[in-house]
Order: sequence, then C-alpha cells, then structure tokens
Amino acid sequence: MNSKRFPFAALAATFLIAACAISMPASAQKAFSEILGKGKLGTTGAVVTTEQVRAELLAWAPEGVEPGKPVWVGLQLTHQPEWHTYWKNSGDSGLPTQLDWQLPSGISAGDIAWPTPKKIPIGTLANYGYEKAVLLPVPLTVAPGFNASQLEVKLKAAWLVCRKECIPQEGDFSLSIPVRSSTAASGQLFQDTFAATPKALAAGASQVEVEGKAINISLAGLPAALQGKTLALYPETGSVIEPAAPWQQAWQGAVWTAKVPLSGQRTESPASMPLVVALENAAYRIDAPVKGPWPAQAAATVVPPALEAALRANASAGAAPVQTSTPPVGLIAALLGALLGGLVLNLMPCVFPVLAIKVVGFVHVKDQATRLATGLAYAAGVVMSFLALGALLLGLRAAGEQLGWGFQLQNPAVVALLAALFTLLGLNLAGLFEFGNVLPGRLAGWQAKNPTVNAFLSGVLATAIASPCTAPFMGASLGYAVGLPALEALSVFAVIGIGMALPYLAASAIPAVARVLPRPGPWMVTFRQLMAFPMFATVAWLVWVLGQQSGIDGAGALLALLVLMALAIWAFTLRGTARTLLVAFSVALCAIGLWSIGPNITRPMAVASAAPAAGGWQAWEPGRVDQLAAQGQSVFVDFTAAWCVTCQYNKKTTLANAAVLADIQSKNVALLRADWTRRDPAVTAALTQLGRSGVPVYVIYKPGRAPVVLSEILSVDDVRAELAKL
Repeated sequence: MNSKRFPFAALAATFLIAACAISMPASAQKAFSEILGKGKLGTTGAVVTTEQVRAELLAWAPEGVEPGKPVWVGLQLTHQPEWHTYWKNSGDSGLPTQLDWQLPSGISAGDIAWPTPKKIPIGTLANYGYEKAVLLPVPLTVAPGFNASQLEVKLKAAWLVCRKECIPQEGDFSLSIPVRSSTAASGQLFQDTFAATPKALAAGASQVEVEGKAINISLAGLPAALQGKTLALYPETGSVIEPAAPWQQAWQGAVWTAKVPLSGQRTESPASMPLVVALENAAYRIDAPVKGPWPAQAAATVVPPALEAALRANASAGAAPVQTSTPPVGLIAALLGALLGGLVLNLMPCVFPVLAIKVVGFVHVKDQATRLATGLAYAAGVVMSFLALGALLLGLRAAGEQLGWGFQLQNPAVVALLAALFTLLGLNLAGLFEFGNVLPGRLAGWQAKNPTVNAFLSGVLATAIASPCTAPFMGASLGYAVGLPALEALSVFAVIGIGMALPYLAASAIPAVARVLPRPGPWMVTFRQLMAFPMFATVAWLVWVLGQQSGIDGAGALLALLVLMALAIWAFTLRGTARTLLVAFSVALCAIGLWSIGPNITRPMAVASAAPAAGGWQAWEPGRVDQLAAQGQSVFVDFTAAWCVTCQYNKKTTLANAAVLADIQSKNVALLRADWTRRDPAVTAALTQLGRSGVPVYVIYKPGRAPVVLSEILSVDDVRAELAKL
C-alpha cells in the first residue's frame, strides 16, 4: 500500500485549524497571546464587550473642563435581547451597577443620576432595571486651579446582567477628555438621558404611613397632567416593599394614594422614602417622610435570598469553589490524575474512530526505526494539541468567556466542519477516491516522503475527537488546572496528552509488536474499507449532535450538504469532458446549497416550553437545587452534552437502570439535567463551583450535606451506594 493513500491527517489539520478559528471570538485573540506571556488579561479602553452587554465610557463637556461648567461622564450599557441590568433599587433580586472612579487631583465625581427604570417580572419576583440601552450619567466637579491639558478618567465598573440566569461582569475603562475644547459628540445621548431622569418635587404634604403589614402612600404636588392616570411606582429604598405583590392606587383629588404590602424580608426602616412615580416618559421623585412606627424587621442579609441563590449558581471562575466530599486536589495529584485520565481516554467510546487511523498506520509501517519515529511524531502531535487547546481555553476564560473543556463542539459550525472532515475520510477509506489523484503532485509526493508529518497530524486529529470527553481522574485535574497560573495549568494539559499518547508510543518502541502483525496482502484493502464505517458512524453521531443544537432543519441541511460534497468529490475522480461538466455542476450545487440551507446549521433551535422529560428529568436552572433543598428534597444533577459520548453511554445504561430508578423514586430524589450542548455561562459557572471544567459530571445534593461528585463513568453499584446514604 502506498502512503499517499492515507494523507487524511494533513487534510484533518486544515479542517481543525479552521474549526479553531470559528470557535474563538475575536475579543479573545489578545487574551490568547497574553495568557502565554503573563497569565492574565490587561486591556483598558473606552469599550468592554461581553456576549450579553456592550459597555462604553462616554463624556460630555460642551464648554470644556472648567470650574462651574457642566462636565459629565457616564457608562452606557447596551444589552442583548432579553438581558437586563439593575436600577439603584434592584427589586426582589439583582444588584445595582457600581462605578468606581479614579480621577486626578482637583476632580471629584458625584452620584449616578439614575434614569427611570422599568419593572421586569421574573417568575414570581419583580425587579427594577434596564433593557435595551441605558446611560448612567455622573457629574464631575472641577476645582479652581485645575490646569491640565487633558482630563484622564479611569473607571472600574461592575454590573450584574441577568436573563433567566445571572452573570456578574466587570470592566476597566479609560478616557481622555480635552480640557480647553468642547466634548459634545455624545451630547444628545446625555440630554435624552436627563429627560428620562425623574424630576425632583418638594415633599409638601406628601407622606408614607405605616399600617400593619403595608404602607399607605400619599403624594401631593404632582403635575396636573398625571391626575386620574395609573402610575408606576419605584421606591429608591430597597428591601421595604414586596415588588411583585399586588397593590392598589387611587386619586383623591390632586393627591395620588397607594397601598403597598411590606416585604416579608424587610431589612430597612427609613425615616423618609424617596419615591419615583412615572407615566410613560414622564417621571417625578418625591422624598416623602414616614409616619408611624415600623414593625419588627427581618434579620439583615448581605443580598436578597433570590439573588444569593442565583449568584451561587453563576459565580465567576475566580469564586470560591463549592465544598465537595473529596479532598482538595494538589498539583502533584492533578498531574497524576491527568496522566491516568489520558491513559483511560484511549478506551473512551468517543476515541474509537481514531483507533482506525492508528491501526492502519501500525499495519503500514514495518521498519522499526520508522515505527519509533512515527510514534514520537504522533505523541508530539497529541501533546502539542492538548497544549494548544489548553492555552486557547485559558485565553478565552481570561477574556471573560464562560467556557469549559470541550467548548469547541458547542459551536454548530465546528460540528458541521468535523462531520464534513469525517465524511471525506470515510469516502477515502472506502475507496471512492485517492488523495494522490486529487492533490497537486508536489504535495502528494512531499507527504509520501514525510510519514512523520502524517503521524504528527494524526495525533492532532486524535486530540480533536478525544477532547470533548472527560475520562475518570481527568475531571478534578481539569477543574483544578483552570484556576492555576498559566504555566502550571498548561503542565496539566501536557500530561493529559502524554497519558493519551503513551500506549501508542510504547507500542511503536517495542519490536515484538511488529512481529505479531500479519504480512502485507489483500487483507489490508479489506481492512482499510472496513475502517471507513467507524468514520461514517462518527458522522452519524455528529449529525445527531447538531440536531440537538440546531434542530431537525439544521441536521437535514448538514446531511444534504454532505451528499452534495460527496457528489463533488466523485466528479473530481472522473476523466475527460464528463469530469469538466460534472465538476462545474456539482460545485455549483454545493454553492447553492451553502447559500440556501447552510444558515440552518448555525441557527439556534427554538426552545420549547419547559416540561418534565422522560423518566422524571427536569431542566436544571440556576437556583433550582437550592429551591428543592429548601423543601427538604435531595437532588441528582446530570451535567451533560449531546456531543459527549460518555454522557450518552451513562444515560442509556446506568441512568436508565431499573434498580437505580427504583432507588431514586423510593428516596424521592429530584432529577435535574444541565444541558451544555450549546454554550451556557450558567452551566459553566456551576461546573466551576464543583471544581470541574467539562462533562460528564454527576452530583448528588442532600440538604445539610456537602454535594457528592460521582465518577465520570457511572456504575450501577456506585450510584446505588450513594443513594442508600440519603
């Protein structure tokens, strides 16, 4: 057999480089380089962008920077659809945006001039905040004698952005404002924000009267245009009323009145209450005195209980991990676990397709020196690929991305690209075409003379397919590694690669292995064709994964495009006029297919209304475990993904076992499934709290007891033993 029959590794590397380019956001490219050099991200500017928010520091100084002249700065937050940040009183949950200014001597910052918020219902709760875009303006006071040519403004801002999940975010900003010239580019934005800011009115006869478990509000002096209209109410003092509870309002002549229930978690007893009332774009603020004694208040809490649960489930990567039942992992233990995990990774079902490449390579190379060289090259490809993936993961996390191990297969475009790659390899192994017949002669000849390069790129391909899986011993090591300094973290990733490459390297170095292989003959053609079927099986799996991400339309589009790709490849194998005509026709069909149905591949699947899944499983969401635990119920959480074959194996075996299900029912254990098939920052944060950065992860929670993290490969006996302790 000629080595040009197996140049698929070079093609695989091309696909994988493209896949990495697709899966890496542009905002993380700088972090990727810096994580290798310094281990941290250090960018500062006027704009910070996350997946949920674009934050920009703006300034307005229409008459320059002088004492007595208006000088304003502000943070503009532009939210993605369905996401929001919070007002100064966030309501039932949430936290207000915080601005920490660093200003030169002679310049001082005032308070935020908060624009009027809106009420945002969240289930049985209600918050006060902002959607779409909001500017939080802050006045600057210039002291006499300030004579710099530029006003250098630095800001450290922190905000909590929420949808159904909540993500704490922060950014460092800097801006230079000319002192002696006008800065007015954002003037209209500031003016519009001032118009949306509540106008202060004198208290006059306004008051708040405490009556049992409610307060009676009377506001006098409101503009006549509001009289008789239904108003929105926003108290600036938090933890006093129940924002989501029903309340009544009425007009008594020119006085607006309301009766609002007190919060059962009230922690404030103010002597006066600044209240904002609003009608469409008009809003007014009255600081009303409080009459009557307050009832006894609840014990003070640092943050509202609902927010505390959300933050625990969505803590950032730097947060303290949740206590587990296992002792902390040290660096030596992490390296040992990484080595064992890499070894076991060779036996994981997701790595099986790569065994075809490894076996074919073994059969083809008979010379011992060449075998050893290819073994070393393969090992180098595996180790360097693990290092590259580890560095990319650390860089993306440093850039603010909520990612974990296997992140590349959370991108449907990468899944589709890999499906195309394995279709190509399967067609080659099946004998439809030979790379030497379609590649330029020089490239085919160069590859035939460089088998070590082929072996190196085979290691790259093996890593790409193996990386989404987390083998036993690997989970704790990976979770520990992402919190280490860059060099120590990369050492863990390198040792995983060494563990995975070790069996192949050892076999290439042992002469006895060559002696047990059959002599070359016709059987090798049959074996080669047989090895095409694991490739096609991998394609079927990847199409199924894409179906979980983009729905039936996405999976159907991918299948159609793969058929068109196969047609084009077949056309290239023809000769004469038929080749010219059919190549042009098939390539045109591929282009039309990509244009017409290609977008279905990356289009997110519509989310159906939440309903219990088969077997009593419910969708995991932030805070749900705490809610069930508060009711005294134990919880089993399955952190899974469609692209994780180990996850699917456990789901179809141990988690479907009749005895396990009977134990779960008898112990009244709630079943939650956290789906990480697509990128989900909330799931990533929950995994981080458990000291993990990949799936599968299985956790049993019991009220009053530390969570128990089970092995990545579930056994019926182990699960039943843990359930028996509940």
